[in-house]
Amino acid sequence: MAAVMTRRSEELRALIRRHKRWDAAFAVVGILSLMVGVLTLAALFANMLIDGLPRLSSEFFTSFPSRRAGQAGILSAWVGSILVMFVTAFFAVPLGIAGAIYLEEYAKKNWFTDLIEINISNLAGVPSIVYGLLALGLFVYTFGFGQSILSAGLTLALLILPIVIVATREALRSIPQHVREAAYACGASQWQVVSHHLLPYGMPGILTGVIIGMARAIGETAPIITIGALTFIAFLPPIPGTGDPAAGPFDWLFSPFTVMPIQIFNWTSRPDPAFHQNAAAASFVLVLMTLGMNGLAIWLRYRLRKNLKW
Repeated sequence: MAAVMTRRSEELRALIRRHKRWDAAFAVVGILSLMVGVLTLAALFANMLIDGLPRLSSEFFTSFPSRRAGQAGILSAWVGSILVMFVTAFFAVPLGIAGAIYLEEYAKKNWFTDLIEINISNLAGVPSIVYGLLALGLFVYTFGFGQSILSAGLTLALLILPIVIVATREALRSIPQHVREAAYACGASQWQVVSHHLLPYGMPGILTGVIIGMARAIGETAPIITIGALTFIAFLPPIPGTGDPAAGPFDWLFSPFTVMPIQIFNWTSRPDPAFHQNAAAASFVLVLMTLGMNGLAIWLRYRLRKNLKW
C-alpha cells in the first residue's frame, strides 16, 4: 500500500512539473508575441518622430495648409477634428448610454430585443466606408446638411454608437445584482436605481467605452472622404458673433471642414519629400491625441473604481 501511494505521489509530482513546463513555455510565447506588437508600434512611433521632429513647432500648429511644404501647417485640420469630435460625442454618448440602459434594464427579454442586440453587435463590425455611404445619402442629400461638420459628426456618431451601447451594457452587467436588490428593498423606483446606483457604479466602464470609441472615430478617414471632406482648406469655421454679417451660434456646424487624417492623406499623396515630413509630423500629433484619449480612459477608470464602495 505504501509503495502504491509513493508511486502515485511521484506520478503526481511529474505531472505537475510537466504542466509547469508548459506554463513556462506559454508565458515565453506570450511575452514574445507581446513584444512583437509593442516593438513594432514603438519602431513606427520613433520613425514618425524622427521624420517629423524638424516640423514640430508652434508655426506648424498655427498655420494653414500651403502649397509650400515649409509654410504648411495643421491649424484647420486639428480645429476641424476637435469640432467634429464634439458633434460626435454630443450625439453618440447620450443616445448610446440611453439605448443601453433601456435594453439592459427596461426592455422585455423576447425575440424583438434579441434581434436588436444581434444587430447592434453586428453593426460594431461593419466597415466604416458603409457608414460613409449611408451618411452621404441620408445626411448630405436627404436632410440637406451638405458636406459639413454636422454631417461628419453624425456619421462618426453612427460609427461609434454600437461601441458605446455594448460598452455601457457590459458595464451595467458587471454590477452585482445585490446592489439592485438592496435599492429596491429600500423603496427606490427603477429610475432611482439606475440613476443613483447603476450609472455611478458603471461609469468607469462606460467612460472607457466612450473614449475608446472616440479614439477610433478621430482616426477614421473613409467615411469622412465619402461625405466630401476637403483635402485643402485655408480657413476656419465661423466663430459665433464675428464677421459681417455676424455669424450665428450654429453656423459653424454647416461649414466646410477637414480633419487630421485627411490632411495626412493629402500630404502623403504628394511626391515632394518635404510634404512627407509634414505628414510624419501630423501623424505623430494624431497618434499622441489617440494615446492621450486612451490614457485618459485608463486614468478615469482607475480614479472612479478607487472611489467605489460596493
